[in-house]
Amino acid sequence: MDTNSAEGAINEVAGKVQGAVGDVLGDTSTELAGKARELSGKAQQLYASTTTLVRDTAVESPFTTIAVVALAGFVAGALWSNGSADRDYRR
Repeated sequence: MDTNSAEGAINEVAGKVQGAVGDVLGDTSTELAGKARELSGKAQQLYASTTTLVRDTAVESPFTTIAVVALAGFVAGALWSNGSADRDYRR
């Protein structure tokens, strides 16, 4: 298990507990902080899963990974150059 995934699971459980404590005590700020911590833990687990998937895909098929990165760079460059066409930098 990746450390990010483990930390995410811990944060998710701690957030659930914190949210439940806030709910029992009627403290809205503690409850919201718990929900935020829980969502943060889930996001951290998603990040860990995504990085593992990308790493495994890059190892299994490096040419496909290079093609996807090149396409993403081309699209980003096209969007960037398209947005600057309307600007007038002369002053």
